[in-house]
Amino acid sequence: LEWRSSLPYPKKMDEKAEIIQWKKRVAGHRERLRERFLNHGLDSFTDSDVIEMLLTFGTPRQDCKERARRLLKEFGGLHEVLEAPLDELLRVKGIGPKNVVALKFVHEVARRFLKARLLERPILACARDVVDYLTHLVAFKDKEVFLSIFLDSGNSILDVQELFSGTIDRTHVYPREIAKIALKIGAKNVILAHNHPSGRVSPSAQDIKTTKRIMLALAPLEIGVLDHIIIGAGGRYLSFEDQGMMAPMRSEVLGIVDG
Repeated sequence: LEWRSSLPYPKKMDEKAEIIQWKKRVAGHRERLRERFLNHGLDSFTDSDVIEMLLTFGTPRQDCKERARRLLKEFGGLHEVLEAPLDELLRVKGIGPKNVVALKFVHEVARRFLKARLLERPILACARDVVDYLTHLVAFKDKEVFLSIFLDSGNSILDVQELFSGTIDRTHVYPREIAKIALKIGAKNVILAHNHPSGRVSPSAQDIKTTKRIMLALAPLEIGVLDHIIIGAGGRYLSFEDQGMMAPMRSEVLGIVDG
């Protein structure tokens, strides 16, 4: 009996018990996260909590707290994590294909929801009406992306399309493509939009030139350009219309077309 008691079985049993206890703590922590969300909403969550919760959907029996912290350390914030390319996410220690499914899924769901809500608006009255959607769509991209919002004669939205993408500070925009789509869907007005990966919202000389080129292409087709919106970082944006920039450009374009 003394010889048998010297074998390492008690230690193995202790390790097994510790694993069971650890799994119970993980399960209890996840349950507390769920209860906190149900009782207090997302405002009670830090960015780390949100990412951890999303990671648990693809990692049912493992602790995700440290993985969430690594993602935040690597990318900087919740928005940046959700916007990060798949291959960059997978390079973070402990993150695999199953982990990132929920991250990408919830981001695309939010994007679809915001677009659906935008399309359901009976009429657009100002830039603020579309900024939430545009911010979610392009604010955290590391390259410039150019979009057009196509509207009917009553300024109800017909469609929103991401048309062109480019480098960190420039996008090649082709007015004829915008004209072709506008004619195809019967649009009478368009709102132009693009992001500035630098985060600044002040328009460049190229931004103004591009706006005029598009206006010149659409004017003979009797399709108006209502606004050009630049999306920056942290919810910042600039509307050409709000800044009083569109009226003089319309006058200039009209003079060229009529002349």
